[in-house]
Amino acid sequence: MHALGIDIGGTGIKAAPVDLDTGTFVADRVKIATPHPAVPDAVAEVVHKLVETFSWSGPTGITFPGVVINGVTRTAANLDKGWIGLEARTLLAKAAGQEVRLLNDADAAGIAEMTFGAGKYEPGTVHMVTFGTGIGSALFVDGVLVPNTEFGHLEIRGKDAEERASERAKAAQDMSWKHWAKNVNEYLEHIEALLSPQLIIVGGGISRQSDKFLPLLTGLHARVVPAAMHNDAGITGAAMAAHPGSAAPVRAGAGANANPSLGAAIGATGRTGTRGDQGLPGFPGFPDPGLPE
Repeated sequence: MHALGIDIGGTGIKAAPVDLDTGTFVADRVKIATPHPAVPDAVAEVVHKLVETFSWSGPTGITFPGVVINGVTRTAANLDKGWIGLEARTLLAKAAGQEVRLLNDADAAGIAEMTFGAGKYEPGTVHMVTFGTGIGSALFVDGVLVPNTEFGHLEIRGKDAEERASERAKAAQDMSWKHWAKNVNEYLEHIEALLSPQLIIVGGGISRQSDKFLPLLTGLHARVVPAAMHNDAGITGAAMAAHPGSAAPVRAGAGANANPSLGAAIGATGRTGTRGDQGLPGFPGFPDPGLPE
Protein backbone atom coordinates (compact mmCIF):
# COMPACT_ATOMS: atom_id res chain seq x y z
CA MET A 1 0.00 0.00 0.00
CA HIS A 2 1.50 3.31 -1.11
CA ALA A 3 0.73 6.98 -0.50
CA LEU A 4 2.40 10.26 -1.41
CA GLY A 5 3.84 12.33 1.42
CA ILE A 6 4.60 16.03 0.98
CA ASP A 7 6.48 17.85 3.75
CA ILE A 8 6.22 21.66 3.67
CA GLY A 9 9.05 23.41 5.49
CA GLY A 10 10.34 26.93 5.85
CA THR A 11 13.35 26.18 3.65
CA GLY A 12 12.30 23.33 1.37
CA ILE A 13 9.25 21.33 0.31
CA LYS A 14 9.98 17.60 -0.01
CA ALA A 15 7.96 14.70 -1.36
CA ALA A 16 8.14 10.98 -2.06
CA PRO A 17 5.76 8.04 -2.43
CA VAL A 18 5.93 5.80 0.64
CA ASP A 19 5.38 2.11 1.25
CA LEU A 20 3.08 2.22 4.29
CA ASP A 21 4.02 -1.28 5.43
CA THR A 22 7.71 -0.42 5.81
CA GLY A 23 7.85 3.38 5.97
CA THR A 24 10.39 3.44 3.13
CA PHE A 25 10.32 5.50 -0.04
CA VAL A 26 9.43 3.72 -3.27
CA ALA A 27 10.99 6.45 -5.42
CA ASP A 28 13.71 9.01 -4.89
CA ARG A 29 12.76 12.01 -2.79
CA VAL A 30 12.27 15.29 -4.65
CA LYS A 31 12.90 18.63 -2.96
CA ILE A 32 12.00 22.12 -4.18
CA ALA A 33 13.02 25.30 -2.38
CA THR A 34 10.22 26.99 -0.45
CA PRO A 35 9.15 30.16 -2.29
CA HIS A 36 10.03 33.49 -0.72
CA PRO A 37 7.78 35.02 0.27
CA ALA A 38 6.04 31.74 1.15
CA VAL A 39 2.54 32.98 0.33
CA PRO A 40 -0.17 30.32 0.06
CA ASP A 41 -0.58 30.39 -3.73
CA ALA A 42 3.19 30.09 -4.32
CA VAL A 43 3.49 27.12 -1.96
CA ALA A 44 0.41 25.52 -3.51
CA GLU A 45 2.09 25.77 -6.92
CA VAL A 46 5.08 23.82 -5.58
CA VAL A 47 2.72 21.16 -4.23
CA HIS A 48 1.15 20.95 -7.69
CA LYS A 49 4.60 20.49 -9.27
CA LEU A 50 5.52 17.73 -6.84
CA VAL A 51 2.29 15.82 -7.50
CA GLU A 52 2.94 16.16 -11.25
CA THR A 53 6.56 15.04 -10.81
CA PHE A 54 5.38 11.67 -9.53
CA SER A 55 2.32 11.58 -11.84
CA TRP A 56 0.46 10.85 -8.63
CA SER A 57 -3.28 10.24 -8.36
CA GLY A 58 -3.49 8.17 -5.17
CA PRO A 59 -3.77 9.05 -1.46
CA THR A 60 -1.81 12.19 -0.56
CA GLY A 61 -0.85 13.64 2.80
CA ILE A 62 0.73 17.03 3.40
CA THR A 63 2.45 18.48 6.45
CA PHE A 64 2.47 22.13 7.48
CA PRO A 65 4.88 23.89 9.88
CA GLY A 66 2.24 25.17 12.25
CA VAL A 67 -1.01 24.35 14.01
CA VAL A 68 -3.60 22.63 11.78
CA ILE A 69 -7.19 22.22 12.98
CA ASN A 70 -9.95 20.92 10.70
CA GLY A 71 -7.86 21.75 7.65
CA VAL A 72 -7.35 25.35 8.75
CA THR A 73 -3.80 26.57 9.42
CA ARG A 74 -3.87 28.56 12.66
CA THR A 75 -0.22 29.60 12.91
CA ALA A 76 2.63 30.19 10.46
CA ALA A 77 5.75 31.24 12.33
CA ASN A 78 8.12 30.44 9.46
CA LEU A 79 5.87 31.03 6.45
CA ASP A 80 3.88 34.02 5.21
CA LYS A 81 1.22 35.33 7.60
CA GLY A 82 -1.34 34.81 4.85
CA TRP A 83 -1.57 31.20 6.03
CA ILE A 84 -3.06 32.17 9.38
CA GLY A 85 -6.75 31.29 9.46
CA LEU A 86 -6.64 29.92 5.91
CA GLU A 87 -8.65 26.91 4.69
CA ALA A 88 -5.33 25.45 3.65
CA ARG A 89 -6.55 21.91 3.04
CA THR A 90 -8.99 23.22 0.43
CA LEU A 91 -6.25 25.23 -1.29
CA LEU A 92 -3.77 22.34 -1.31
CA ALA A 93 -6.38 19.82 -2.41
CA LYS A 94 -7.07 21.99 -5.43
CA ALA A 95 -3.33 22.16 -6.13
CA ALA A 96 -3.00 18.38 -5.81
CA GLY A 97 -6.07 17.73 -7.93
CA GLN A 98 -7.68 15.56 -5.25
CA GLU A 99 -8.55 15.44 -1.56
CA VAL A 100 -5.58 15.57 0.78
CA ARG A 101 -4.97 15.18 4.48
CA LEU A 102 -3.15 18.01 6.21
CA LEU A 103 -1.39 17.86 9.58
CA ASN A 104 1.36 19.50 11.61
CA ASP A 105 4.83 18.64 10.34
CA ALA A 106 6.38 17.63 13.66
CA ASP A 107 3.35 15.49 14.51
CA ALA A 108 3.83 13.67 11.20
CA ALA A 109 7.54 13.15 11.88
CA GLY A 110 6.76 11.90 15.37
CA ILE A 111 4.17 9.41 14.14
CA ALA A 112 6.70 8.02 11.66
CA GLU A 113 9.41 7.69 14.31
CA MET A 114 7.00 6.06 16.77
CA THR A 115 5.96 3.58 14.09
CA PHE A 116 9.16 2.75 12.26
CA GLY A 117 11.99 4.56 14.03
CA ALA A 118 13.55 5.52 17.34
CA GLY A 119 10.27 5.50 19.29
CA LYS A 120 8.92 2.16 18.10
CA TYR A 121 7.25 0.26 20.98
CA GLU A 122 8.37 2.97 23.41
CA PRO A 123 5.99 3.31 26.40
CA GLY A 124 5.57 6.32 28.66
CA THR A 125 6.10 9.94 27.67
CA VAL A 126 8.08 10.57 24.50
CA HIS A 127 8.95 14.01 23.16
CA MET A 128 10.15 14.45 19.61
CA VAL A 129 11.85 17.70 18.70
CA THR A 130 12.78 18.72 15.16
CA PHE A 131 15.51 21.30 14.68
CA GLY A 132 15.28 23.09 11.34
CA THR A 133 14.06 26.48 10.20
CA GLY A 134 12.23 26.52 13.51
CA ILE A 135 11.71 23.98 16.28
CA GLY A 136 8.86 21.50 15.93
CA SER A 137 7.54 19.28 18.70
CA ALA A 138 5.46 16.12 18.99
CA LEU A 139 4.35 14.67 22.31
CA PHE A 140 3.28 11.07 22.89
CA VAL A 141 1.92 9.44 26.05
CA ASP A 142 1.95 5.65 25.86
CA GLY A 143 1.96 5.88 22.09
CA VAL A 144 -0.92 8.37 21.88
CA LEU A 145 -0.21 11.70 20.19
CA VAL A 146 -1.09 15.03 21.79
CA PRO A 147 -1.47 17.01 18.54
CA ASN A 148 -0.36 20.52 17.65
CA THR A 149 2.03 21.15 20.52
CA GLU A 150 4.20 24.19 19.86
CA PHE A 151 7.01 23.79 22.36
CA GLY A 152 9.44 25.43 19.96
CA HIS A 153 7.88 28.71 21.05
CA LEU A 154 8.68 28.34 24.72
CA GLU A 155 10.17 31.60 25.94
CA ILE A 156 13.75 31.22 27.13
CA ARG A 157 15.77 34.27 28.15
CA GLY A 158 13.11 36.52 26.66
CA LYS A 159 13.06 34.87 23.22
CA ASP A 160 11.28 32.05 21.44
CA ALA A 161 13.36 28.91 21.93
CA GLU A 162 13.67 28.52 18.17
CA GLU A 163 15.41 31.89 17.94
CA ARG A 164 18.24 30.43 20.02
CA ALA A 165 18.22 26.69 19.38
CA SER A 166 16.93 26.03 15.85
CA GLU A 167 19.26 24.92 13.09
CA ARG A 168 18.56 28.22 11.35
CA ALA A 169 19.66 30.14 14.46
CA LYS A 170 22.91 28.14 14.55
CA ALA A 171 23.68 29.05 10.95
CA ALA A 172 22.52 32.67 11.16
CA GLN A 173 24.57 33.36 14.29
CA ASP A 174 27.50 31.21 13.16
CA MET A 175 27.44 29.26 16.43
CA SER A 176 29.99 26.60 17.18
CA TRP A 177 28.67 23.13 17.95
CA LYS A 178 29.54 23.73 21.60
CA HIS A 179 27.64 27.02 21.74
CA TRP A 180 24.62 25.64 19.94
CA ALA A 181 24.57 22.46 22.06
CA LYS A 182 24.48 24.66 25.17
CA ASN A 183 21.36 26.39 23.84
CA VAL A 184 19.79 23.05 22.92
CA ASN A 185 20.64 21.71 26.37
CA GLU A 186 18.89 24.64 28.06
CA TYR A 187 15.85 24.18 25.83
CA LEU A 188 15.63 20.46 26.63
CA GLU A 189 15.97 21.22 30.35
CA HIS A 190 12.82 23.34 30.05
CA ILE A 191 11.09 20.49 28.23
CA GLU A 192 12.04 18.09 31.01
CA ALA A 193 10.77 20.50 33.67
CA LEU A 194 7.38 20.66 31.93
CA LEU A 195 6.90 17.14 30.57
CA SER A 196 9.34 14.71 32.25
CA PRO A 197 9.72 12.55 29.13
CA GLN A 198 11.51 9.21 29.35
CA LEU A 199 12.74 9.57 25.78
CA ILE A 200 13.60 12.59 23.63
CA ILE A 201 13.97 11.98 19.89
CA VAL A 202 15.97 14.62 18.03
CA GLY A 203 14.96 15.04 14.40
CA GLY A 204 15.37 17.44 11.52
CA GLY A 205 18.20 17.57 9.02
CA ILE A 206 20.77 18.35 11.69
CA SER A 207 20.08 14.99 13.34
CA ARG A 208 22.38 13.47 10.70
CA GLN A 209 25.20 15.20 12.58
CA SER A 210 24.00 14.16 16.02
CA ASP A 211 27.46 12.87 16.91
CA LYS A 212 28.65 16.50 16.95
CA PHE A 213 26.20 17.77 19.56
CA LEU A 214 24.37 14.98 21.44
CA PRO A 215 27.54 13.99 23.36
CA LEU A 216 27.79 17.62 24.54
CA LEU A 217 24.40 17.54 26.29
CA THR A 218 24.58 17.18 30.08
CA GLY A 219 22.30 16.97 33.10
CA LEU A 220 19.27 15.54 31.33
CA HIS A 221 17.32 12.66 32.84
CA ALA A 222 15.70 11.45 29.63
CA ARG A 223 17.43 9.31 27.05
CA VAL A 224 18.21 11.54 24.08
CA VAL A 225 18.56 9.78 20.73
CA PRO A 226 18.71 10.86 17.08
CA ALA A 227 15.72 10.23 14.84
CA ALA A 228 16.22 7.03 12.87
CA MET A 229 14.59 8.58 9.80
CA HIS A 230 16.32 11.95 10.15
CA ASN A 231 14.69 14.61 7.97
CA ASP A 232 12.59 12.10 5.98
CA ALA A 233 10.23 11.30 8.84
CA GLY A 234 7.80 14.09 7.93
CA ILE A 235 7.26 12.68 4.44
CA THR A 236 6.53 9.22 5.83
CA GLY A 237 4.16 10.60 8.47
CA ALA A 238 2.32 12.65 5.86
CA ALA A 239 1.86 9.56 3.70
CA MET A 240 0.57 7.62 6.71
CA ALA A 241 -2.03 10.32 7.39
CA ALA A 242 -3.18 10.05 3.77
CA HIS A 243 -4.12 6.41 4.21
CA PRO A 244 -5.26 5.89 7.83
CA GLY A 245 -6.80 2.54 6.97
CA SER A 246 -3.36 1.00 6.42
CA ALA A 247 -1.54 -1.14 8.95
CA ALA A 248 0.93 1.65 9.72
CA PRO A 249 -1.29 3.79 11.96
CA VAL A 250 -2.09 0.73 14.08
CA ARG A 251 1.60 0.36 14.82
CA ALA A 252 1.89 4.08 15.50
CA GLY A 253 -0.08 3.48 18.67
CA ALA A 254 1.87 0.36 19.58
CA GLY A 255 3.33 2.04 22.62
CA ALA A 256 -0.17 2.21 24.06
CA ASN A 257 0.02 -1.54 24.59
CA ALA A 258 2.19 -0.77 27.59
CA ASN A 259 -0.98 0.64 29.15
CA PRO A 260 -3.95 -0.86 27.30
CA SER A 261 -6.49 0.95 29.46
CA LEU A 262 -5.08 4.33 28.47
CA GLY A 263 -4.91 3.49 24.78
CA ALA A 264 -8.39 2.01 24.82
CA ALA A 265 -9.84 4.91 26.75
CA ILE A 266 -8.49 7.49 24.36
CA GLY A 267 -9.46 5.51 21.30
CA ALA A 268 -12.96 4.93 22.65
CA THR A 269 -13.88 8.50 23.61
CA GLY A 270 -15.92 10.85 21.51
CA ARG A 271 -12.75 11.92 19.71
CA THR A 272 -13.59 9.97 16.60
CA GLY A 273 -11.83 12.27 14.21
CA THR A 274 -14.92 13.08 12.16
CA ARG A 275 -14.11 16.75 12.40
CA GLY A 276 -10.33 16.57 12.55
CA ASP A 277 -10.08 15.82 16.26
CA GLN A 278 -7.47 13.86 18.18
CA GLY A 279 -7.72 10.30 16.92
CA LEU A 280 -8.94 7.97 14.23
CA PRO A 281 -11.48 5.29 15.16
CA GLY A 282 -9.55 2.16 16.04
CA PHE A 283 -6.17 3.84 15.62
CA PRO A 284 -5.14 5.28 19.00
CA GLY A 285 -2.14 7.53 18.66
CA PHE A 286 -2.80 8.70 15.11
CA PRO A 287 -4.17 12.20 14.50
CA ASP A 288 -7.06 12.67 12.12
CA PRO A 289 -6.52 15.94 10.30
CA GLY A 290 -10.02 15.49 8.95
CA LEU A 291 -11.53 15.48 5.51
CA PRO A 292 -14.50 17.51 4.32
CA GLU A 293 -17.83 16.08 5.43
